[in-house]
Amino acid sequence: MTLPIVDLHCDLLSYLAKVPAANPYSKDDIACAIPFLKAGGVRMQVLAIYTDVNPDSMKLASKQADIFQGLLEKNPLDLNFAGPEFLANWKSQNNVGVIASVENAAGFGNEAATIEEIKAQFDSILEKTKKLAYISLTHHTENRFGGGNYTDGIGLKEDGKRLLDYMAGKKIPVDLSHSSDLLAEGIFSYIDAEKLDIPIIASHSNFREIWNHRRNLTDEFAKEIIFRRGIIGVNFLRAFLDTEVPERLFDHILHGFHIGGKKAMCFGADFFYTKDFGDPSRIPFYFPIAENSSKYPSLLDHLENELDEQELANLAYKNALDFYNNLWK
Repeated sequence: MTLPIVDLHCDLLSYLAKVPAANPYSKDDIACAIPFLKAGGVRMQVLAIYTDVNPDSMKLASKQADIFQGLLEKNPLDLNFAGPEFLANWKSQNNVGVIASVENAAGFGNEAATIEEIKAQFDSILEKTKKLAYISLTHHTENRFGGGNYTDGIGLKEDGKRLLDYMAGKKIPVDLSHSSDLLAEGIFSYIDAEKLDIPIIASHSNFREIWNHRRNLTDEFAKEIIFRRGIIGVNFLRAFLDTEVPERLFDHILHGFHIGGKKAMCFGADFFYTKDFGDPSRIPFYFPIAENSSKYPSLLDHLENELDEQELANLAYKNALDFYNNLWK
């Protein structure tokens, strides 16, 4: 089935920033290379600015924001900026629309940065990228803002609250995909208590009910995102689907629909550069049915007997398109 695709997460920018001689067209290096995006009908791709928690995190985030600018300037025949104008003319687009996000707020501020330096870095990245599709406060580990997926007993910290305060009203969602359960709970509670205007999404997360991994969402958090009219992007990584059963990807998608996510479910494939990854147990990172961005039409074909035409369109692009059109109107 051929439908336009919105994908909420890939790591093309960090690949281009870190790997010598990296090339956005190299299909041998990264599963979200531009030829794969075009072959899969991807009309909008979120490009994450990803950093670890280290002293150079701010420098690396700035570098990726510069690379984002450069991608648009150097590849006008293939890429457009996926801002409000792009979305308003959705049906007439021929190029892949790209927009940046921030995966790990350590990119705004390393552990030594002052709050004023964090705000200045935030403003600088936002100016370079023009818009941000979302911000994740953490990655897997703890930082000054809160606890990541693989931390226990660490929730929303004071600097996390300050960052949420600064995000409020800027039409940038906060992303729960790398939050500890305690951090996710803290984000919901703080936004409600302070009445902050911040949407909440999960850009690249699966469901713990289907595969019991702490990287996946509990149904409680998923239903809360759905209730708040957020979106949830299904992740294609084998480790978060089911390490043995490729078809579990479809179970995650259908579970999202079954718990009320008809207008929330999206794709968030999480394709990244894997050749420098140190854990051999993760190989292969993706099952063949979802191994690169060209696979979206065949994935939709697999779901034709499970979802009706409207639900397939919602999953492919419409839920994400509606979310961002409503956010930016």
